[in-house]
Amino acid sequence: MHLGIDASNIRDGGGMTHLVQLLRAAEPSTCGFERVTVWAAGNTLEALAPRSWLSKCRESALEGNFLTRALWQRRRLGQLLRENSCDLLFAPGGTFVTKFRPVVTMSRNLLPFEWQEMSRYRGSTIGLRLLLLRHVQSRSFRSASGVIFLTEHARGAVTKVTGLLRGSAQTIPHGLDPSFYQPHRPPRDIREYSPDNPFRIIYVSIIDLYKHQWHVAEAVARLRAAGCPVSLTLVGASNPAALRRLNATLSKQDPKAEYLHVVGHVPHKDLPREYARADLCVFASSCENMPNILLEAMASGLAIACSNRGPMPEVLGEGGLYFDPESPDEIAGVLKQFIASPELRQKHSAVAVMRARQYSWERCARETFGFLRNVAAGR
Repeated sequence: MHLGIDASNIRDGGGMTHLVQLLRAAEPSTCGFERVTVWAAGNTLEALAPRSWLSKCRESALEGNFLTRALWQRRRLGQLLRENSCDLLFAPGGTFVTKFRPVVTMSRNLLPFEWQEMSRYRGSTIGLRLLLLRHVQSRSFRSASGVIFLTEHARGAVTKVTGLLRGSAQTIPHGLDPSFYQPHRPPRDIREYSPDNPFRIIYVSIIDLYKHQWHVAEAVARLRAAGCPVSLTLVGASNPAALRRLNATLSKQDPKAEYLHVVGHVPHKDLPREYARADLCVFASSCENMPNILLEAMASGLAIACSNRGPMPEVLGEGGLYFDPESPDEIAGVLKQFIASPELRQKHSAVAVMRARQYSWERCARETFGFLRNVAAGR
């Protein structure tokens, strides 16, 4: 069989990581695929490792804007699939408009399917874009021959909006880069720290309206005011509106930036080093499809204070302690429990590392190509 992959809307972020790692780990022939052809922009194709069964096709239209890419999907993609005698189209970006069948797509972005989270962007261009995605992706999921979900939580949230899906569906989580696994570090007693050598808490994630960094900063400020020698490092790029809200909290709680630090974007390859410098991880998102950042934190060997929303309990299980991400009181309470007890940190971090080992790109590739085979065979 010949598999075609439409990567026209995959350029960076989690979508790029998934495509690169999926094809790196894949052995398509074991599932009956002799050839795989990917259509994408040049930078996406350059990131894909050469494989004997892989053909990389650059289309000039895919270097353009959203409208140009959508027109290519509508007018050109089906013709290319037929000319190349493809048996199945895989559209991992979540949307497709071609009439070619069968098609398998993926649910990647949960924001369009959760009204409470989407309402945070009411009246903005981001809000309008999320509404459009809700419509377009719902239509894609309903008409697809197969849909891949990343978590059971996402599957439930999406199908609550779309209703019954016409095709088959399977939950296949992403994998984890092994570079995030760290050598074991025995947790230290809080009495070994001081304001000049603080207990370091790290939060890695884009600063956005559903990530609640300002609530975490307020919680850490309360601990510091109570005499606990802690600091918070926020790592990640930022949404302007969310950054303004965060900066207002930082100016109020720590105007001299003594213990609340925003370091901005850090390249993905350097994130393991950031985790190695920390003593505790916090993850306060209220909306996720598949929280890759949480997986990376789990592998790092740190104890994790985690949001109780979305798929986080499904992924982390008993590997952490949970809080309401919009309650600084609850966040501070969970942080205090971990800070006060090295034994508690040790217990939960060991569980988190063990759970993280379930997520490999080899497993993801094996299950993904198995699902694609089954959909192609049932067309």
